Amino acid sequence: MPAGAGFLSIPFEVSPYRLSGTVYGALLNHRSALAALGDAVNLPPYGGPPKAPVLFIKPRNTLALSGEVVGIPAGMPALEVGACLGLVIGRTACKVLEPAALAHVAGYLIVADVGVPHAGHHRPSIRFKARDGFCPLGPAVTARAEIANPDALTIRTYLDGVLVQTANTADLIRSAGRLLADVTDFMTLSSGDVLALGASAPAPQVRSGQILTIEIDGLGRLKIPFMDAAA
Repeated sequence: MPAGAGFLSIPFEVSPYRLSGTVYGALLNHRSALAALGDAVNLPPYGGPPKAPVLFIKPRNTLALSGEVVGIPAGMPALEVGACLGLVIGRTACKVLEPAALAHVAGYLIVADVGVPHAGHHRPSIRFKARDGFCPLGPAVTARAEIANPDALTIRTYLDGVLVQTANTADLIRSAGRLLADVTDFMTLSSGDVLALGASAPAPQVRSGQILTIEIDGLGRLKIPFMDAAA
């Protein structure tokens, strides 16, 4: 069974929670990701830096647990992986105010935004971002009370045990509370939803046979083995 395929119709369990909602992510919310666009951010189709959150959805077939193998599709030499801090929504959040936004959060986990390397962020093809197993989560949900400040967490990415990227949530354009407030200004997040705050750039690339590990202060390690997908 492809990674994540068994969770299409039942809650996705990441101890100790059942993530019964939707996984949303923010694009271009890390300063390095926006800077990577360079002058192109002022050209069509962008026309300038984002004035509101730019969101994407990871459908349920993409969800995978720590340690589950992610398949690299035939003909693709490598995949890219963005390491994100994820907010697990604990109660309905609609038009929340930034100072009280995190009260709607049950906890935090690591989110890996796996995708096929491609140029630009404007409406990427589904086949680049939404394949089976392309959103590993975990290794567990850490209760909100156990993280003193989600806006000061170091994110480390290792490839076969070698540190290849270091980022920090302090470099997000919209902090955890600000992003949650801005998103819920135009849409409602429900209990069990996950909001990934955004990854730094450039995203590390992973080839078949390699293991990528993401570590966030206080949240443990998310381990992701990569192999060629079965034909």
